[in-house]
Amino acid sequence: MTTSNGLHLSAGSAAHGPYALDIGPGRPGWAHTALRVVHLDPGAAHVFDTGDAEWIVLPLQGACTVQIDETTYQIQGRESVFAQVSDFAYAPRDARVQIASGAGGRFALAGAKCERQLPARYGPAPEVPVEERGSGTCARRVRNFAAAGAFDCDKLIAVEVITPGGNWSSYPPHKHDEHLPGEESELEEIYYFEIEDGGLGYQRVFPSRAGGADVLAEVRTGDAVLVPDGWHGPSIAQPGHAMYYLNVMAGPGATREWRIRFHPDHTETAGGYR
Repeated sequence: MTTSNGLHLSAGSAAHGPYALDIGPGRPGWAHTALRVVHLDPGAAHVFDTGDAEWIVLPLQGACTVQIDETTYQIQGRESVFAQVSDFAYAPRDARVQIASGAGGRFALAGAKCERQLPARYGPAPEVPVEERGSGTCARRVRNFAAAGAFDCDKLIAVEVITPGGNWSSYPPHKHDEHLPGEESELEEIYYFEIEDGGLGYQRVFPSRAGGADVLAEVRTGDAVLVPDGWHGPSIAQPGHAMYYLNVMAGPGATREWRIRFHPDHTETAGGYR
């Protein structure tokens, strides 16, 4: 059984225009974060204006050039999200961006509404902090390419997680839906999934308050889950099929930080977090 209250978006259900997935502010109940996925045929290009948001262009599969106003970055990309860490490009608000790919590919655009206009920049793959988190059946790998302490953005926080087949991640259940200085940040979150070799996974989100987010979803490649509030986790990978998810977060706080609280019925000794 799948319960989602409209927060589980199956592959293709949130397609719009050139995007296979298009989530952003203006969606009911959604104010800060954005995620788009664009598929480019060989030799094709895509142009967009950043508007009042900052964006990271992150290859899911393939290489590209990213031109931000008058500056062009060569992005080496990767064969798949399971193969390796990717380099990326950061585009500030109020800029024009062109993504072009000679061989074609799939590219994620992770965004957040912001106030400051920071400089356009290139993010080299070797500089992405990679963390082995958890242990046993809760072991997973976190690529902190745009974590709060790893890469400078105004509001955007984004990381990738690889969960081996049969393992749990985003665990213990945790939340970040209140502003509690020094304890918890208020952040919306998007999970975007890819599952190795046609497999499946499961995602749980449950309420932290009356009427809050409630999701129990079977997820496959191209699916997304929105977390406006609530306890989220675990993310469960099918045995034999690694799970990838891209987390995109942002909120209204003056400080860009990721502070979470764990569910009181669970402990960190269960294998770590996220």
